[in-house]
Amino acid sequence: MLKAKPNLESRIRTLKRVWLIIYDMLRGKNNDFGWDEHRQLVFAEDASHKETGQFKHRSFPYYDQLTAIYAKD
Repeated sequence: MLKAKPNLESRIRTLKRVWLIIYDMLRGKNNDFGWDEHRQLVFAEDASHKETGQFKHRSFPYYDQLTAIYAKD
C-alpha cells in the first residue's frame, strides 16, 4: 500500500468539495456569479456576495477538468 494514498485521497476530496461549491455558484439560480476563463476564478456582479470571499483572489485551474468528471446530469 502506498504511504501517499491517504494524502491523495484527501486532496481529491478537497478538490471535489471546492469544485462543487464553485459549480453550484455558477450553475445555480443566482445569475450574479461568473467565471473568468483567463484567470480561472469566480467573480460576482454584485459586491454584496460574501460567499465568493474565499474564492475572490484564488484561481481554480482544474474547474473544467473536474466538471467533465463530476458534472451532474
